[in-house]
Amino acid sequence: MQRREFLARTAIVTGGAALAAGPFQGLVASASGPAREAGFGPLEPVADDRDGQVRLHLPAGFRYRSFSAVGDQMDDGHPAPARPDGMAAFRGRGGTTVLVRNHEVPGTPGAFGDLGQAYDPVGGGGTTTLTVDRHGRLVDQRVSLNGTIMNCSGGPMPWGAWVTCEESVDGPDVKSPVPGSDNSKLHQKHGYLFEVPARGRGTARPIRAAGRFQHESVAFDPVSGALYLTEDNPLFPSGFYRYLPPVHPTRAGGILDRGRLQMLAVADSPRAQLQLGQPKGATYRTSWVDIDDPDPAFAPGTTWFDAAPAVSREGHAKGGAVFSRLEGAAYQDGTVYFVSTQGGDAAPGDEFPPGPGGLSAFGAGRGQVWAYDIRRERLRLVYQSPHSTVLDMPDNIAVSPRGTLILCEDGENENYLRGLTAHGSLFDIARLAPVPGDLDAEFAGTTFDPDGHTLYVNIQSKAGCTIALRGPGL
Repeated sequence: MQRREFLARTAIVTGGAALAAGPFQGLVASASGPAREAGFGPLEPVADDRDGQVRLHLPAGFRYRSFSAVGDQMDDGHPAPARPDGMAAFRGRGGTTVLVRNHEVPGTPGAFGDLGQAYDPVGGGGTTTLTVDRHGRLVDQRVSLNGTIMNCSGGPMPWGAWVTCEESVDGPDVKSPVPGSDNSKLHQKHGYLFEVPARGRGTARPIRAAGRFQHESVAFDPVSGALYLTEDNPLFPSGFYRYLPPVHPTRAGGILDRGRLQMLAVADSPRAQLQLGQPKGATYRTSWVDIDDPDPAFAPGTTWFDAAPAVSREGHAKGGAVFSRLEGAAYQDGTVYFVSTQGGDAAPGDEFPPGPGGLSAFGAGRGQVWAYDIRRERLRLVYQSPHSTVLDMPDNIAVSPRGTLILCEDGENENYLRGLTAHGSLFDIARLAPVPGDLDAEFAGTTFDPDGHTLYVNIQSKAGCTIALRGPGL
């Protein structure tokens, strides 16, 4: 069956706290009925408004402008760091938009930016903060956090801050699996959350009680003040967590340490294996188990293979449910949507090859999208990919102003930005043009501007950059 034909026949009943009824504000407002599954028509090469280079394939009438490429000199005199990843948009002054952007740099290459302000002068990750005008033109860019490691994704906070996540458990106590990386040089333990204000620099103070593990994303519940956390453990079971700060963050003016970390469990089904293929519309009652040692320290020389799953092993032993590679997360009206990148079962002929050294990832599918209803404490499967040609390893996600999920693919083949409607149907927004010499190029960090008229997204590649994308009616 051809992909378009499949999409035209696909409909998943979401029920309960479903996605909002309208799709991708403005951008899909002209689509109705079958057109939602068919998208906007064929994707064609479109030149970048900035330099005429083709970076994206888009529907007719769509335009984009790139800015802040890797290596560009920023306004603080430092070069823009490599591997742009998760990102959030905030309202700036005078009609501008402020973007706080992660940089998923692994290992110990040394911090970018001012070493005197680095959390760890050896860590290569962190964040930059960009200001752009309403036309997608760069106004200012500078370092806002440095000396961390593998800042993958995170989440926006309503008081005007970005929480950035280290997808790492590196430290002087852990032997690095990254070739050429020497963790004995590190000054600090890693694997934490850090808060970065939309204006100014982050304090470089880790929130240790929120866990030391392979953090990916954060979604904040403004009612309870809880932070919902995803974990991306590529070779081990991953957990879905919540961090309960000691004081509601909106009252405290930020996220305080010394709170409580918990891992999601399925009621009446201890240690549920949710990385496996699920029935359509599967729904589970849930509970939470406490993590007694959220910030483990390890004996010197402990391998990453022993350190990375330490927190999830504790939670799983207490009955916590496990997933495969939890990545993007987003909050919308009392529901947290999150992605299991390799959840589900492999279709015949669509299996993953063994990894380096014969290692295999924990998870055989091409992706699941889950929804956690906070008030009802119900977990529901929103979508499960049947094949890589339909949806291939979704990663970062965003919720449009009207409730459609925007998914960044990080698959083995061509990578797309895809929309997932309230009716469980996919449509294409963009396809990444081939990046010469970089087969691992991917979309990352999708986020809407505060008015919902521009979609920002990163291209993570050797020559990565940020994109401002607009389409008819957006």
